[in-house]
Amino acid sequence: MLQSVADALPQIFSPPYRRALAKVLALTLVLLVLVWAGLDHLIVSYISVPWPWVATALSILTGLGLFVGMAFLVAPVSSLVAGFFLDELAEHAERESDPAGPPGRPLPAGQAVWLASKFAAVSLFVNLLALMLLLLPGINVIAFFVANAYLAGREYFELAALRYHPIEDVRALRQRHAVYLFICGMPIAMFLAVPIVNLLTPLFGTAYMVRVHKRLMRSYEVMP
Repeated sequence: MLQSVADALPQIFSPPYRRALAKVLALTLVLLVLVWAGLDHLIVSYISVPWPWVATALSILTGLGLFVGMAFLVAPVSSLVAGFFLDELAEHAERESDPAGPPGRPLPAGQAVWLASKFAAVSLFVNLLALMLLLLPGINVIAFFVANAYLAGREYFELAALRYHPIEDVRALRQRHAVYLFICGMPIAMFLAVPIVNLLTPLFGTAYMVRVHKRLMRSYEVMP
């Protein structure tokens, strides 16, 4: 696992990944801005006060609250973005980590985005629950890491493995190695916890889980 992390981190800034970097960042930021604007409009529309100074203070508090809340929304947004760039990123990671091995097959049109959308919806729900625990220091941190380690480990592994195996085999493989993949999800959860850096999660998560999948398959000696 640690070797996969060490190998994946430099690839984020390799020439092939740098070409995808701008697109990943742009889409991630656009989605986050849209979420921010939507939530801000929703809050302002439903809360009205007659005193200007109270309205100003409320606006500032709302902005601060949304800023904190965005930290919990990066995970579902990153999950969604990963679906759009999976094949491009995974292909580069496969070529670098195992140049002599067989390349994966691109997922059918829309499948990666559909799977990523489902993971994003679950991730949004789980991270909103973690956000509700914000007033419970320690517990909210544990909830954030545990939830995102499980969800990220599951999503990125499935997306990487689906390039080689049918979905039924991927899910069976994931269930067989559930504890190992949960532990492998911890570095991604740690990545998500670092502001600004977490915008690169789709790049790191894909490069990392491609390597985790390759190593796991080599242990079986059944790489296709």
